[in-house]
Amino acid sequence: MKIRDVMTKDVHLARPGDTLQEVAARMAKGDFGFVPVADGDQLIGAITDRDIVVRALAAGAAPSAPVVEYITRDPQTVLDTDDLKSVLDLMGSRQIRRAPVVDKHGRIVGVISLGDLSTRVKEKYAGETLESISR
Repeated sequence: MKIRDVMTKDVHLARPGDTLQEVAARMAKGDFGFVPVADGDQLIGAITDRDIVVRALAAGAAPSAPVVEYITRDPQTVLDTDDLKSVLDLMGSRQIRRAPVVDKHGRIVGVISLGDLSTRVKEKYAGETLESISR
């Protein structure tokens, strides 16, 4: 089974000039905590709800600050054609819970999360990956 078979395809992207408040509001409305950031069709980073709180607000950032100042640059991406097991191994070794999914041209086409994987792979593998991430 490939990532494209289980990834979340309805991806909410942020743009570099979007404000922290705008992105946080989208997260709250959509009940998600991870947003890839793209400039045009090129992925330049990602931001999480934790990034907004810990990197931005705790450091005194204004809600109107551009999100690009607080993103994680060059996030670990995976190809939509990758096997699920390879993604589980990657998430476990890098201790990540979500990753942007790109196509062969580098365009973002989805997001894969540990939750997406846990519903589609053997429980044993998802549990082992979660254990690795939590260390």
